[in-house]
Amino acid sequence: MTRITLETQGHVLLIGLNRPEKLNAADEQMLHELSLAYGQLDTDPNLRVGLVFAHGDHFTAGLDLQDVGPKLAAGKLQMVPEGGLDPWGITTKQVSKPVVMATRGTCFTLGVELALASDVVIAATDSRFAQLEVSRGIMPFGGGTIRFPKVAGHANAMRYLLTGDSFDAQQALSMNLVTQVCEPGEEFDIALEIANRVADQAPLAVQATLASARAIDSEQEKMQVFQRLASLMQTKDVARGMEAFMTKQPAKFEGN
Repeated sequence: MTRITLETQGHVLLIGLNRPEKLNAADEQMLHELSLAYGQLDTDPNLRVGLVFAHGDHFTAGLDLQDVGPKLAAGKLQMVPEGGLDPWGITTKQVSKPVVMATRGTCFTLGVELALASDVVIAATDSRFAQLEVSRGIMPFGGGTIRFPKVAGHANAMRYLLTGDSFDAQQALSMNLVTQVCEPGEEFDIALEIANRVADQAPLAVQATLASARAIDSEQEKMQVFQRLASLMQTKDVARGMEAFMTKQPAKFEGN
């Protein structure tokens, strides 16, 4: 079964996370299909905007560590396959067109990263956000450590990045992680309306606006720091975090 559904409505590409029975947790197949969907959005001249949503009652519980854990710990997880683009915006292989996101229910780790890399985020009131990497012994993809402090302020972001605590949609709104909060069930329609409005604008002007905003707020230096620290993914604490997650026991990290 495909992990990502794709549907074109006018100039909008609907990208649906499609593993609801697993809280849309991302295994390697989902990561690859999502990356390829962003590649399609970028290269198809008829497409102007992407809309990322999820089937079921939850956006995503984050990475499926049972599937990707061993490769992640060994530093061998391939996030972006050939022909794909980086949905998390931590490399130069980024989509050049706007992305709107609609979220409800659980929106953890990978979901927060996707929100931070999106241009407009609509969240239902039942949405809960968290970046749990510190409790797993692993590092955020980069979007969390780089973008979250920028949009929410250092103290706000660190409160959640360093504890792994969750926060609700109104808190996410106050920290600029989301654009608008709405009642559950309304998030997709609102996001689609915004996506269609963006798609009605001059495509080259929209892309130029996006490129200009990114250039003015360049994150290249911080990305280089993140890439140097990526070797931390191969520490023993990563294995301890994975084991704790699998056994549902508190992790006992030793700092090595």
